[in-house]
Amino acid sequence: MEIKNICCIGAGYVGGPTMAVIAQKCPHINVTVVDINEARIQAWNNDDLSKLPVYEPGLDHVVKEARNRNLFFSTKVDQAIDKADMIFISVNTPTKTYGKGKGMAADLKYIELCARQIARVSKSDKIVVEKSTLPVRTASAIKSILDNTGNGTDVKFQILSNPEFLAEGTAIEDLLHPDRVLIGGDISTAEGKEAIDALVNIYATWVPEKQILTTNVWSSELSKLTANAFLAQRVSSINSLSELCEKTEADINEVAKAIGMDSRIGSKFLKASVGFGGSCFQKDILNLVYIAKTYGLNEVADYWEQVLLMNNHQKRRFAHNIISTLFNTVSGKKIAFLGWAFKKDTNDTRESAAIYVADELLNEQSKVSVFDPKVQKEQMYTDLDYLNTRSSEENRAGLSVFKDPYEACKDAHAIAILTEWDEFKTYDWQKIYDTMQKPAFLFDGRGILNIPELEKIGFVCYKIGSSKHNY
Repeated sequence: MEIKNICCIGAGYVGGPTMAVIAQKCPHINVTVVDINEARIQAWNNDDLSKLPVYEPGLDHVVKEARNRNLFFSTKVDQAIDKADMIFISVNTPTKTYGKGKGMAADLKYIELCARQIARVSKSDKIVVEKSTLPVRTASAIKSILDNTGNGTDVKFQILSNPEFLAEGTAIEDLLHPDRVLIGGDISTAEGKEAIDALVNIYATWVPEKQILTTNVWSSELSKLTANAFLAQRVSSINSLSELCEKTEADINEVAKAIGMDSRIGSKFLKASVGFGGSCFQKDILNLVYIAKTYGLNEVADYWEQVLLMNNHQKRRFAHNIISTLFNTVSGKKIAFLGWAFKKDTNDTRESAAIYVADELLNEQSKVSVFDPKVQKEQMYTDLDYLNTRSSEENRAGLSVFKDPYEACKDAHAIAILTEWDEFKTYDWQKIYDTMQKPAFLFDGRGILNIPELEKIGFVCYKIGSSKHNY
């Protein structure tokens, strides 16, 4: 089966970059990314590539090469579906905020709406690819909708699962040089195998075939949740030990280095921090917990839920440490945040530790000032408003956003590093110290700064996982 036209429904953090790379590497295939959000599509079509809706290093160059050649961004969803041989579903699957499974289960309403729209519009056979992170056995629901809600024409659908394993900040590199590409489908039928081969052939344009793994569709769906759960588990594990290190003479960086040199363990995801964020880890573990509970596997559910409990504890104790260190009151005190994104090299703020630390400090009537090189002011306010802790007006009164890091830190009682942006290491810390209230406290929630040098300047420092700089 030769694929000439691809449609991707959803122009977000996954759909946009993934389709841009496919278009760049497969100039013989027309790729159209569609979304009902007109502002987002306009941003993808912006002549100023610095204003793309997603910030990823290298993305602007990929878009520049492929856009308007064989990569298109449009709001004409039906038209793109009708034309496509292969349709990627890359819409949001947030955690449910209502009804059964509230706070745990994935909300699949957008997935179902996509399936119904594809069924209504399609006049020719289609391969439908799950790109969104979905609970295991979602493919069967999509297939049922496609097969039973068509437009009266004899259209046949094949469903594939092709989960993304992208790390924000390195998404383009991950797409160009993936550890593996996972494709799940109906391996029991000739039509299913043909659909799998069609997607394999697209990736094989630039990915070595030995790194393209094919499975049944259920294994593929569950593998995505499992991969994120295992990575998050490592982060929570090292963070739990960081608290123990702070109470003893151990240093978490030395512990991490020692265990990371064990080839059975490896060194990745052993960096202690204020906690993990992002759109995937929490959502996928909650989903895993919910699935386990629906099958009555309560011990399995409890095991994975503990990963999240530890992560929430890490954020909370970081905020409480700021409060207790500043003589048990931050009321009226200016606390400067360097960083709001959940990690460096992205403008994504979903589940960022900064949101929750700020919320705790605002509860204590602190004045929080923020600088982040890529996150817009309105996004920060939206993040706080989403928690519904206080009114929108109160959030705007309590949190100020600066375009200059030195202004953000001026007259602050303390600075908290919430994102590991590389530029923070290069600042003139003597200049910052001179403008602060004294004693000048610094809380490195990412472990990126040279603490001994800062202490020489005069800062009173706290670093995650070290007892030397606690008081």
